[in-house]
Amino acid sequence: MNASIGASKGGEELSVYHATKAAIRSFARSWTLDLRQRKIRVNAVTPGSIDTPIFKPVLDQQQTEEFWKNALKAIPMGGMGSPDEIAKAVSFLASDDSSYITGIELFVDGGVAQV
Repeated sequence: MNASIGASKGGEELSVYHATKAAIRSFARSWTLDLRQRKIRVNAVTPGSIDTPIFKPVLDQQQTEEFWKNALKAIPMGGMGSPDEIAKAVSFLASDDSSYITGIELFVDGGVAQV
């Protein structure tokens, strides 16, 4: 399942979005118990700032650059993540290498929600 650091951090003018992401985390916890007899594992991946064109339809180039400049200040690792880093986390959770992992929220956020 795909969650968001907004469920943990909150943010101005995004309350409905953040509430839906918090619900995803809750679903993951509940479904972990609901589906255990069927041997189905449920986990949530929680990305932080990922380098994608998400704002292209709503912000101009200058607004986008300003947003990312401010976002970078809050990232302990000092940079945005890549879609590939999220894909690797998801691949790990879908693989047999994570066979004893269920019900977790895996933050792939450069440390933003942790510190």
